[in-house]
Amino acid sequence: MAFTDSEGKSDDDSKVSFESMMYDALKIRLVEEKIIEIYHSDRIQSPVHLSIGQEHVAVGVCAALRRDDPLFGTYRSHAFYLAKGGDLKRMFAELYGKATGGAKGKAGSMHLSAPEVGFMGSSAVVASNIPHAVGAALAARRRGTGQIAVAVFGDGATEEGVFHESINFAALHRLPVLFLCENNGYAVHSPLAARQAYRIGTLAAAYGVPTHSLERGHDMMGIRDLTAATAARVRAGGGPEFLEIHTCRFREHVGPGTDFDAGYRDDAAMLAWQATDPLTVHRDLVDRMTPALLAEIEAAMAFADDSPWPGPEELLTDVL
Repeated sequence: MAFTDSEGKSDDDSKVSFESMMYDALKIRLVEEKIIEIYHSDRIQSPVHLSIGQEHVAVGVCAALRRDDPLFGTYRSHAFYLAKGGDLKRMFAELYGKATGGAKGKAGSMHLSAPEVGFMGSSAVVASNIPHAVGAALAARRRGTGQIAVAVFGDGATEEGVFHESINFAALHRLPVLFLCENNGYAVHSPLAARQAYRIGTLAAAYGVPTHSLERGHDMMGIRDLTAATAARVRAGGGPEFLEIHTCRFREHVGPGTDFDAGYRDDAAMLAWQATDPLTVHRDLVDRMTPALLAEIEAAMAFADDSPWPGPEELLTDVL
């Protein structure tokens, strides 16, 4: 994964390439397909919320960030963990509940973290990560680090009071925070029309926060460029900005399966997204990259399998 450095240049002194982003997106897709494959074996010790269909958002956004920019995710954060540079072996060990996991096996899928690459953590409580990002932005401002903080959340989080409190505080103090809404159109089984009398694309404007919306949530280069331009303004002291990126969740809300038989949506929208999904369209790249990625995934799983379980002495450590 290529990140921009503290001067805004990437680590190869050029923008992150489409091929590099394809590699990252395919890695996320293959990791989650492997999770689906092994989920019923009980090797994974926690529920999983899969990012399949939404990988391109994470990859495009993270390609425009500095490694030290703190990002706060949701319970659906496998994609952001990996796109931000989180270690795959430690991720599988965490999913397996092993002591070598990023949180010593105590956090599981919904609470991944990799602070060494700026992935500060994720939360199972909707919208609870947003004030953490605002606090990190306030700290960055006071310390003069030049960092921006990123709050990632779904469309349902905009209905929570803490979202409004956070965006109001960030706007009032012109904090360097980027609010990123992954709008997949559903909160569990409830569509937008059943939940919201407002439009997300105009919501932040009520607080004076510039808002940008991108319909093509599979356009990694477009996401990268939009995020880079937005992040540059935020980093330069322009105050918070809001990105809404439309996307599509291919799998069920939680778990390894599909949920089209639940009756709340059909597969027409997913099929339309899949028809333009770079991981479907660019089969030549996918076929070329897959063998090395599968080998990396197998090595990570072997690491997790061979890792020790936490001992009883760990039961009350790291507990606040």
